[in-house]
Amino acid sequence: MNDKYIGNVKRYDLIYKYYKKYHSKRALGFCSSRMHAEEMAKEFCRRGVKSVAVYSNADGEFSEERNRAIEQLKNQEIKVIFSVDMFNEGVDIASLDMVMFLRPTESPTVFLQQLGRGLRISKGKEYVNVLDFIGNYEKAGRAPFLLNGSACVGERTAYDYSEIEYPDDCIVDFDMRLIDLFREMDKKSLSIQERIKQEYYRVKELLDGKVPTRMELFTNMDDNIYEYCMKHSKENPFKRYMDFLYEIHELSAEELQVYSGIGREFLQLIETTDMQKVYKMPILYSFYNEGDVRLAVTDDEVVENWKKFFDRGTNWKDFPKVTSYEEYRKITDKQHLSKAKSMPIKFLKASGKGFFIDKDGYALGIRDELADVIKVDAFKHQMKDIIEYRTMEYYRRRYVEN
Repeated sequence: MNDKYIGNVKRYDLIYKYYKKYHSKRALGFCSSRMHAEEMAKEFCRRGVKSVAVYSNADGEFSEERNRAIEQLKNQEIKVIFSVDMFNEGVDIASLDMVMFLRPTESPTVFLQQLGRGLRISKGKEYVNVLDFIGNYEKAGRAPFLLNGSACVGERTAYDYSEIEYPDDCIVDFDMRLIDLFREMDKKSLSIQERIKQEYYRVKELLDGKVPTRMELFTNMDDNIYEYCMKHSKENPFKRYMDFLYEIHELSAEELQVYSGIGREFLQLIETTDMQKVYKMPILYSFYNEGDVRLAVTDDEVVENWKKFFDRGTNWKDFPKVTSYEEYRKITDKQHLSKAKSMPIKFLKASGKGFFIDKDGYALGIRDELADVIKVDAFKHQMKDIIEYRTMEYYRRRYVEN
């Protein structure tokens, strides 16, 4: 990616030309890498525009500590800050009069966070100029609606952009050619599958490029999109997360190895097994065994994990005839084991597609064909993530319904 932006004299000339055209006093440019930010600061300084680069663990010739750079910009000791992932959100420089997009982003939300750096009100500030040298405008079709506080999750249809109402004292002036572009984008209208993918990429950016787990995707996902996923099983990535990652080429080499074998079938089973009650989860935790996955679990191991699970928080309330924690504590190990065997263990054997089986001397076992894959770290991580996510989603759903 850096090859496109670094050492490209024509590109430097173009950026400088439009920067000068709009007479900025305080500008912020979003760059793709440390090297990119350093080179942009170097080029602008060479052309007589005092600039610095801001990024984490800064140690370059033109780098500056973030808070120091902000003060210098506010005091007009410098004219431009070239930044890498340091000003997406949470930092205000209200007097900014220019935002420059010098790097691509997969996420409309990150695009709008970056745009928002220039939308703060400041005494004497009448406007902000936005210079897009990347084509991030392709993500900007939602900008008019997000600027007026709308949320749009489902399919979008054509709108009259001239009739959109913005907050008091806010004037949004889009070039007529951009209005035409928005309308063309409306015609193509993103499918919900594309919205989910974009939301995934936004969360990935929040995690500094790390592939989100199910729990991390849930934790950071837009509530409206998540609720849509829950109501539409076919598009729900949480019901087929490894498939989802495979389709967008996000599985690691080790995960691809798991995905291509019997491990994938087992993981998909526990990802989709029916869960009117939460009782299957402590059984699965028995097998997971803190990452040392077992092929079979004894009566004692089932009871140990069962009690550990229901001792947590108010999980004990899942016992229908128990009205207090004191009553729950009176349940004997024998009674716990009986409930585990008569309900989740019985149902796992019945509906487990042959993966959950009887084994002599054990409460429950899984097929020996899984012996190799359960030792693979990628399998262990996926198994843990599924159990944690499904437990969380069960209690979230129960809380919402109550």
